[in-house]
Amino acid sequence: MTDKALIKVFIADDHAIVREGLKQILADTRDIVVAGEAENGVDAVKLFRRSGCHVVLLDISLPDKSGIDVLKQIKKEKPDLAVLMLSMHREDQYAIRSLKAGAAGYLTKQSAPKELVTAIRQVAGGLKYVSPALAQELANHLGEDHEAPAHETLSDREYQTLTMIASGKTVGAIAKELSLSVKTVSEYRARLLAKMKLKNSAELTHYAIKNGLIE
Repeated sequence: MTDKALIKVFIADDHAIVREGLKQILADTRDIVVAGEAENGVDAVKLFRRSGCHVVLLDISLPDKSGIDVLKQIKKEKPDLAVLMLSMHREDQYAIRSLKAGAAGYLTKQSAPKELVTAIRQVAGGLKYVSPALAQELANHLGEDHEAPAHETLSDREYQTLTMIASGKTVGAIAKELSLSVKTVSEYRARLLAKMKLKNSAELTHYAIKNGLIE
């Protein structure tokens, strides 16, 4: 197979073991090659440009930036580039948000290697990829006539703040992790509580657990 026929993949994940595992899986294919890698969001945006990649494998939880924010930045620069989101989170938590933000597909890190290879080939060909389970869930969702859950009305940043608060993190810790001011995170918290008609962080945490938004 010639270089022109190869699918060039760029990997962005903060865990070296995950990156090595992905590279090992892809090394066993004849038509896919890893063209570059990054361990954080800033490097991902900087280095993917040089890689000449056809597909970006992007972790949704990077240490310095939200994967969805990185996704939006990549799509702004290269609208036609296929971005396949990887996550430890269940599909129903972030998949729809990722697809709405421009992702070509969404895979959990528990997915089988064969599914990963299939997904890369599919999105490289200009198609979307969702797992059979997610496809069924989307079909069920479209067939239902009901009001969307409160958390689905949140912006991506508000939703991220919700999950972090529900996981026990303070506003100060969230601000530091997201490189935001405490005031900004407090505003996100106030907005999401208002949208969801909740009074405090305790009610927010109870809601998140009840709806399976955190592990």
